[in-house]
Amino acid sequence: MRIVRQSDRGPGEQRMTVTGQVWFEPVLPATDGTTMANVTFSPGARTFWHSHEGGQVLQIVSGRGLICSDGGEPEEIRAGDVVWIPAGERHWHGAAADSPMTHLAISLGTTHWAEEVV
Repeated sequence: MRIVRQSDRGPGEQRMTVTGQVWFEPVLPATDGTTMANVTFSPGARTFWHSHEGGQVLQIVSGRGLICSDGGEPEEIRAGDVVWIPAGERHWHGAAADSPMTHLAISLGTTHWAEEVV
């Protein structure tokens, strides 16, 4: 068992694998290949293409956004939605053009980052 106190989580950060303003706030530091973070996207901001070794769960906490799997069309996601992305599925996610969005991201295994979404 491991209890992670808020004071132990460390500061949030910006990353170079996003377009626009995106803030990552750790909830659970990497533990047994699992990470958890609250991720807040400014309107229109999104991740680069990426995939997860063991999959990813997103719980949309506030706002509206978009998610897209490679070869598919972007789909709207909004507060209250939960998304399961299977292991190895290449995808991106972010805020709608007219709304910020925050989601809790639970990532399993290594995240493989790719190019910017165009």
